[in-house]
Amino acid sequence: MISAGETSGEMYGAMLSRQLKKKWPEVEIFGIGGPRMQGEGVSLLAPMSHVLGIAEAFRHLFKIKKTLNIARKALADQRPDVLVLIDYPDFNISLAKSARSAGIPVLYYVSPQVWAWRKGRIKKIASLVNRMAVLFPFEVEFYRNTGLECEFVGHPVAELINEKRSIEQIKESMGIDPATRVVTILPGSRPNEIRKHQETVIEVTKMFEKKMPDIQIVVPLVSGTVFNRKVPASVKFVYDRTVEALACSDATAVASGTATLQTALVGIPMVVFYKVSPLTYVIGKLLVSVKFISLVNILSGKEIVKELIQQDASADNVYEELKRILHDEPYRKEMIAGLDKVKEMMKDREPSARVADIIGEVARWKSEHNAATI
Repeated sequence: MISAGETSGEMYGAMLSRQLKKKWPEVEIFGIGGPRMQGEGVSLLAPMSHVLGIAEAFRHLFKIKKTLNIARKALADQRPDVLVLIDYPDFNISLAKSARSAGIPVLYYVSPQVWAWRKGRIKKIASLVNRMAVLFPFEVEFYRNTGLECEFVGHPVAELINEKRSIEQIKESMGIDPATRVVTILPGSRPNEIRKHQETVIEVTKMFEKKMPDIQIVVPLVSGTVFNRKVPASVKFVYDRTVEALACSDATAVASGTATLQTALVGIPMVVFYKVSPLTYVIGKLLVSVKFISLVNILSGKEIVKELIQQDASADNVYEELKRILHDEPYRKEMIAGLDKVKEMMKDREPSARVADIIGEVARWKSEHNAATI
């Protein structure tokens, strides 16, 4: 059973499911997720929530509680060999308690951000989970003295960076003149992120139209997400082609989240922006203990890319930082050098395949379960 509560986690769940089917073709997988997991043969009990932020979670408590009850019942009725939790901490920790009570082994893949806030969860997680697979090397240290076996497996977005075509070929495939410079704006993958950021995207586009009309603005989106505001005709939307769009970009503005790491792994200089509800922001400021919000800066331990949060995430500020990236060559080169160091951290790792192997170890599946070894 796999429990993934939001878009990024659902993508990791789909990639993991593909590897599980590859290693154990007869394996049955069910859980909480979305269309990508379903496309990899996962039987969905309920859809993921897409909820982000404290204020947003309050508005969806009934739906979340209903999904949790469905998941608990499935654990009791179907008794999977192993429960795989992907991030989404409050929901998944509650589910882990049920699994623990039922004697079902638990693997936590993608640790909650205990390094950022609510560090007291570390002991609770360690008491409920059999194994932990983390995405970043520094996370291992947080679990070192808990007795929980924890392994750095790398980040699954690195597996998506496999574009081999030339920049010109990618542009042509997206209907862009190969000689035209491209700026991408990634507003996020969740519906509430799109709502918060669409105004910034529209206003930044208008500035480029007026001041740098030779630049093509490309906005990558996940299938099913839409803007509910009128967008300038010059904006080119692409769906489920984020890596391709980034690969042919000269600069990008990225909503904070997994996409910042994805952008770093492609090697594109960026500015990070983000907006949440005022209540979520105020509470977050009180609880979160990290200096940076973007994965690039967190992994680097210093500011590699500019972060523009809440009122600072204005269209003017985003535009000015993109302009600097495009025109200030020393600044651009220094940023790219910092991104290269982040790329090195994820080199030569295959997280989905490794986590599939860990599942086999936790579930005590014998070699005869794997058709490839018979």
